[in-house]
Amino acid sequence: MTAQELSDYGTLTEPGAVRLERLLPGPIERVWRYITDAELRRTWLAAGDMELHEGGHVELVFRNSEMTGPDDPAPEKYAGEHREPGTVLACDPPNLLSFTWSDGSVVTFTLTPTSDRVHLELTHRKLPDRSAVLGVSGGWHAHLDRLVAQVSGRTPEPFWTQLTRLEAEYAARIPE
Repeated sequence: MTAQELSDYGTLTEPGAVRLERLLPGPIERVWRYITDAELRRTWLAAGDMELHEGGHVELVFRNSEMTGPDDPAPEKYAGEHREPGTVLACDPPNLLSFTWSDGSVVTFTLTPTSDRVHLELTHRKLPDRSAVLGVSGGWHAHLDRLVAQVSGRTPEPFWTQLTRLEAEYAARIPE
């Protein structure tokens, strides 16, 4: 799969489910660490502990004021710290991690080596309504772009500016 074959935008795979894909520089073990290691994950998503076994506890700690600099403040609805508890449903290092979200939805990361790159597929399913689909679509899109920048050694786009733009774009792309 080449970068030209991937769309940056998430796609609906069924009602209440969105899939996003990215190609990242390898090796796969490095990308796995960015997903599972709290300090590396903090650079693109959220800190917090993850017990990497079926039934293990997950707690993602979103410190939204730390996502970017003072010239790109978090919108009021995202201000402060948010904790997202969950449970690991499946863990097969370095290829698969699946865990629950507090609303009962399920996040799954699948990593596949492709030559010197890693194909990342993220699926977030069992989302309760269109509002949740829109929120996770824009959120995961912005967070995954930040992950690509981190593992590629590039400076990411200002997060909150990007997220605000993406939320509007997904609202236009995903039908009522």
